[in-house]
Amino acid sequence: MANSLHPHQPDWQGRTLPPDLAELIRPELPSLAEEITTRIRGAIPEYAQPLDRSFGQALRTSVGMALTTFVDHLADPHAPSADLIRLCRRLGLNEARKGRSLDALQAAYRVGAQVSWHRIMELNRRAELSSPVVAVLADAVLNFVTELASQSHHGYLTEQASSAQQRQEWRRRLLALILECPAPSREAVEEVAIRAWWTVPREVTMIAVQAGPGLADCPLDADILGDLAALEPYLLIPGPLTPRRNAALVSWLAGYRATAGLTVPLAEAGDSLRWARQALALSRAGIINGPLARCQDHLVTLWLVADLALADKLAGQELAALAGLPPQRRRHLTDTLAALLETRGSAVQVAERLGVHPQTVRYRLRQLEELLGDRFTDPDARFAMELALRAARLGDYAGRPAAPAAPAAAPPRERPRERARDRPSGPRAAAGPAAADLPRAAGLLS
Repeated sequence: MANSLHPHQPDWQGRTLPPDLAELIRPELPSLAEEITTRIRGAIPEYAQPLDRSFGQALRTSVGMALTTFVDHLADPHAPSADLIRLCRRLGLNEARKGRSLDALQAAYRVGAQVSWHRIMELNRRAELSSPVVAVLADAVLNFVTELASQSHHGYLTEQASSAQQRQEWRRRLLALILECPAPSREAVEEVAIRAWWTVPREVTMIAVQAGPGLADCPLDADILGDLAALEPYLLIPGPLTPRRNAALVSWLAGYRATAGLTVPLAEAGDSLRWARQALALSRAGIINGPLARCQDHLVTLWLVADLALADKLAGQELAALAGLPPQRRRHLTDTLAALLETRGSAVQVAERLGVHPQTVRYRLRQLEELLGDRFTDPDARFAMELALRAARLGDYAGRPAAPAAPAAAPPRERPRERARDRPSGPRAAAGPAAADLPRAAGLLS
């Protein structure tokens, strides 16, 4: 970008403007500046502000400086123009900062050129300038205004690039602030959000994404905050995950595993992200599925695996009576207990689920009643055992190491006929879940 202005060059006939033309035009400048200012304010709504305020004074100063610099260059093509260049760039910068296009500023330049040319034509009638001089002067006005607009465009683009970088930096700061613990005040968030050009929502939904090549280049809506280049990429969605937004995310993140946390108040964004990341781990383990699995559809599962170490302790406590059994028998009994607790059904229904004979189930239930005693019929104990079995099964699927079994007294020996009756038979055996698909974690389920 040029750092000097050259409003006129020799014409095609090698003629230049007469040196005294500048002094002929200079007396017209005060009234010409006033006329241009008035016309700009009348023609361009964005600039129709009172002249006694800062904007009006700046408009007058800008018009006056442009006219003076133009006439100075008529007298001396090498006259200094750095101040006007800085002014024009600042005008473009201000338009960018206000979020406007350059349309209004370019229209103002056109108004200034038109008014100036009309004044030159009036001067021509009084001074009887030659046609070649008028032609060169017309080119000088056009070149000068074009250069002014070019300098403003330069300032506009520079500010846009700088603003974009600054906005990205403020958006990163904003996201980090929102996820701080304890949560910041809404006022603190709003203060940073203003600098990031981001509207603070009442609720947000966090998205956890599995890292992968090219993820950082995914296109996103302007109101989405996030860090897709992080080791654990994530996004912040303003408001709930609407069907339109859900479809857009599935499209943008195609090929990447992602999960959506719960929609929560802004101050709870950290919780939503934590749940989303837990769901992502379950998705990787194959426990939950879908292109964009939602935590709201898997709340019980997330709750059960929130603390697998504690789930192991629960299993060790609630199922301690089964700990000392031989592995195969222990598995048979825990499979039967899990099916009973989950179905709340009869021996026949449990048998159908396990693919064994109902009499086998009845025998196992008698064994469980003998081993568990009153806990087998106590509602609270049955609830705790069901939780332990479900959590252990999920932990087993998730691939976490099993905890060692708790020691227990030697239980009654299994009768030989149990082994024969445990063999799956009939078509239901193939249709029902295999024994390997049922709980066997925490050292008590295998």
